[in-house]
Amino acid sequence: MRNSLDIAKEPSATRVVVAMSGGVDSSVVAAMLAREGYDVVGITLQLYDHGAATHRKGACCAGQDIHDARRVADTIGIPHYVLDYESRFRQAVIETFADSYLSGETPIPCVECNRSIKFRDLLETARDLGADVLATGHYVASRALPDGRRALHRAADPDRDQSYFLYATTQAQLELLRFPLGELPDKAATRALARELGLAIAEKADSQDICFVPQGRYSDVIAKLKPNAIAPGAIVHVDGRVLGRHEGIVHYTVGQRRGLGLATGEPLYVVALDAEGARVIVGPREALATRRLRLRETNWLGDVPLASIGEGGLEVAARVRSTRAPRPALLRMVDGEPEIELAVAEDGVSPGQACVLYESDDPRARVLGGGTIARRLVDGAPRAHSAALA
Repeated sequence: MRNSLDIAKEPSATRVVVAMSGGVDSSVVAAMLAREGYDVVGITLQLYDHGAATHRKGACCAGQDIHDARRVADTIGIPHYVLDYESRFRQAVIETFADSYLSGETPIPCVECNRSIKFRDLLETARDLGADVLATGHYVASRALPDGRRALHRAADPDRDQSYFLYATTQAQLELLRFPLGELPDKAATRALARELGLAIAEKADSQDICFVPQGRYSDVIAKLKPNAIAPGAIVHVDGRVLGRHEGIVHYTVGQRRGLGLATGEPLYVVALDAEGARVIVGPREALATRRLRLRETNWLGDVPLASIGEGGLEVAARVRSTRAPRPALLRMVDGEPEIELAVAEDGVSPGQACVLYESDDPRARVLGGGTIARRLVDGAPRAHSAALA
């Protein structure tokens, strides 16, 4: 007989480490499992110097959040530990984030945090504590496959689904991870559970910003970390015209329209960022359209080996932004690299973002994996817009 976490043990004999951020979601997970009789241990990660963040609403893993996690643990009667992962977080996430922005990319630090901190380092800590599984408050579903492996699926609530940020979870990690909120219909159900469980944080607001980026000002963080690395340069039209100057490509993202400081009489968008030439390349909206892209740092969770996918390709659904739905696409292996051909062109596809692959565009589809967008392609070659991108 398997318990609710799909472990062949009685709940009381099943140790579960819960990653407790201090928010409603992870607190409900800990309280639910404790009520079911599991041997629950709560762990909160201190990821950065939270002195300046404690006065900011919605800060993740900051002082107030640590306090809230500890209070929840006391309420439900489980042991709780705070682990200082600040140096690991700075090296694996913050430094990588800054370097990626300086190279002209638009990174997603939450993906790297899940990959390098939560599902690598924290999972290892959970093993050291004798845990059978690590449970989190993410909205994603884990289901057993007929062969005994586990698969990752989109959450029941499409508005809360976090599978885009968890595509880098490996098969080995999936075996030890559980996501109890993945089958809940919506966040209202989670808050109702929090009230039922007597948790004081039932109405706590969700965090909105990246935890180490105050008020979403990415350039401020990069300027502090790499003060001599931000170089001014030219703003160049895709037809080669120099339209103006900028104070650093880190102030721009692909797809941006506002804040360009250009008076040209036509709506212009950031089409690409040339880090080597310190150029911001702009153009009309149609210049943003992308049908083909290459991936790097790919994580594959499909049943057939990625290398075995032939020239005919594999039909998948691809998601190129967290705010967009998966859409039909074709996955091929070209020169040993995954190449994605989108059935319908997408605007604002940026290197550094994730492209997540699903079995289909069904709301509960299985996650097949994904990777970091390395570059956009046209007819199999790196995208070029006249002399501006030469």
